[in-house]
Amino acid sequence: MDFQDVIKALGEKVSRLQESIQTEEATKMAFVMPFISALGYDVFNPMEVVPEYIADIGIKKGEKVDYCIFKDGAPTIIMECKHWKEKLDVHNSQLHRYFHVTSARFGILTNGIVYRFYTDLVEPNKMDDKPFWEFNITEVSEQAIFELKKYHKSQFSVENILSSATELKYAKEIKRIMLEEMANPTDVFVKHFARQIVSGAMTAIVLEQFTGLVKKSIHGLISEMISDRLKSALASEEDRNFVQSRVEEETTVQPVNAEAASKVTTTEMEKEAFYIIRSILRGKVDANRIHHRDTQSYFGILLDDNNRKPICRLNLEGAKKTITLFDEAKKESKHELQSLDDIFTHAEQLLNTALSYDLKTVSLN
Repeated sequence: MDFQDVIKALGEKVSRLQESIQTEEATKMAFVMPFISALGYDVFNPMEVVPEYIADIGIKKGEKVDYCIFKDGAPTIIMECKHWKEKLDVHNSQLHRYFHVTSARFGILTNGIVYRFYTDLVEPNKMDDKPFWEFNITEVSEQAIFELKKYHKSQFSVENILSSATELKYAKEIKRIMLEEMANPTDVFVKHFARQIVSGAMTAIVLEQFTGLVKKSIHGLISEMISDRLKSALASEEDRNFVQSRVEEETTVQPVNAEAASKVTTTEMEKEAFYIIRSILRGKVDANRIHHRDTQSYFGILLDDNNRKPICRLNLEGAKKTITLFDEAKKESKHELQSLDDIFTHAEQLLNTALSYDLKTVSLN
């Protein structure tokens, strides 16, 4: 699977399963170990990942950090894990102690949902009190995936990560300060604008007047920017709809039953299956061409969002889960799935089906 799809699929899995995870150990097994694996490390190879890594502290022996990731035979990342329900703010001191007595350059504190990344930007060999970066795997953004990919085994570079860590740290602090200033502007912040607009003494009356004006202006600017983005998005959608209407011969329009559509809910498992299928196909097919449609009867995967180009259909509700495949003549074959990973066993058929539609288009032309 593509790295982006692996992370998004894991995020979907965490959202779906978290309420059933009752212990810290279960959090490690269900959430953290798959995360380490997603970064390209073999969690069952003690040369790459060591659970319960010994980090003796002075005369205190037997101290262990949950995981230590090795690269080229040297410890590079230590990880301290907590139950997913626990807040991380009260636990960084423990990771701080472990960081001091190991040669790892990076520390990660996580509850399987939020991941906080630490290093020693302030003082060498002493972990910073604040993380330079963090992300939530259930709400992962494209930018977060871009940053996270730097920790993948195939791309890992201490120098590259450290060079971006300082920028991430400062950017995080700048955002925090800006948010605080927008909510409650300080006198210094208000004076910065007032002095460029009015001359004369900056009296308490002038300062009070501009405090309200600055706060109101910031909120107005943000509203305008959001409005402009929405208008731009709506315009793009209208353009796409226009193009879609011009290719009616490539689509099949079916009447929509509003009452039936309102009863359809796409589950987290269906979304995860979609990410898996898209990752299988994207090596040969543009990912933007792969779409899903949910109905009361099945969850369908289509090429070009076209009912005439079905790639497969999934039935994931109930005890028996199945995938329906199509050959080049659109003849159906149904197969049982023990887990979503079984979809990979049908990768060749899925790819052949998707590619066959383009071949038919070429032959017609």
